[in-house]
Amino acid sequence: MVTDAFIHLKEASVHCDINKEKCQICMRFGDKIPYDEVYVVPAVGNSANASVAAVRLGLKSALVTNIGDDFHGSECIEVLKKENVGTEFVKKHAGKKTSYHYVLWFDDDRTILIKHQEYEYSFPDIGKPKWIYLSSLGATSLSFHGILQKYFMQNPEVKLAFQPGTYQIKLGKDEMQFFYKRAEVVICNTDEAQRILETGVEDIKKLLKMMHDLGGKIVVITDGPKGAYAFTGSEAFFMPPYPDPKPPLERTGAGDAFSSTFVIALCSGLSIEDALRWAPVNSMSVVQEVGARAGLLTREKLEEYLKDAPEDYKPVKI
Repeated sequence: MVTDAFIHLKEASVHCDINKEKCQICMRFGDKIPYDEVYVVPAVGNSANASVAAVRLGLKSALVTNIGDDFHGSECIEVLKKENVGTEFVKKHAGKKTSYHYVLWFDDDRTILIKHQEYEYSFPDIGKPKWIYLSSLGATSLSFHGILQKYFMQNPEVKLAFQPGTYQIKLGKDEMQFFYKRAEVVICNTDEAQRILETGVEDIKKLLKMMHDLGGKIVVITDGPKGAYAFTGSEAFFMPPYPDPKPPLERTGAGDAFSSTFVIALCSGLSIEDALRWAPVNSMSVVQEVGARAGLLTREKLEEYLKDAPEDYKPVKI
C-alpha cells in the first residue's frame, strides 16, 4: 500500500519510437519547471485498490499489507477505515516509512517514480475467506510467497485471484508456477503477459493459450483502450471498452479497476461474460478522476452504466 503524489506537469514533451511503443517524457535539465497542481492520494496500490473496489461493489474485504509508523501510514489506515475495508491485518513497522510514490502526470498519462520500502513480511491468521486477491509484493518477498503457498495447499477451498505485480513477474514464471497453477483467475496486460512468458509473441490467441498453459482456470489479458480478452481453455472472448463519456483525465488505476472488478463479479456469483461486462465500466470511471480510488463505482452506479450501455457492448467469442 502506497501514497501517490500526482504532480500535474505543464511544461514537458513526449518522444516515442516509430511504432509509439517506447516513449520518454522529457523536461529541461538544470532548470526550474512550473507545475500546475499536486494531488496526494493515500492508501492505493494494486491490492488496496481491489479491497476498496470490493466494498463499494457490495462485498466484505480486508487488506493484508505493510506500512510504516509515520504520518502517511496513519493516513492510509484512516482512508481504509472510511472505505469500510478491514484493517486488522495491516502491519505497522516501527522505525519504517510508508511507501510514497511520485506520479509525473502529463496530458492523460503518467510516469511513476517508485520506491518500495522493505518490510519483514509475515502472514496473519486470516481464517478461510472465500477468495484471496494476490498482487504486488516487494523484491524481498520470495520467502513470504513460500508461506502463502503452504497456506493455499492447506486450504484448497479458498479461491485465488492472481494479478502479478512487477517483482512477481521479475521472479519468473518458474519461481511463481504454484500461484499460476493454483489460481482460479490470472489477470495481466499484454506487455506483462509477454514478460511473464518471456516471449515476443503478439498474437492474442497464442498469448491467451500460453498463459492458460501455466495452469490458471481463467486467463484475462487486458490491452488498454483496445479492450480485453478472456480464455477458459475451451472458450475465448473479446470485450470492448466501455465508451468514455469524455476524454480520460488520468489513467492511473485503470488496470487495477478492471482486474479487481472482474474478480469481484466472479466472487458475486456472476458468469465470465457478465464479469467482462462489469470490468470496463469501473475502468472507464476511474480514468475520469485523479488517482486509482476516486472513480471506483458502487454497484448501483455500475448497474446504471450497464443499463445505458450501447447495444454492442458485450463480450464476443473469438
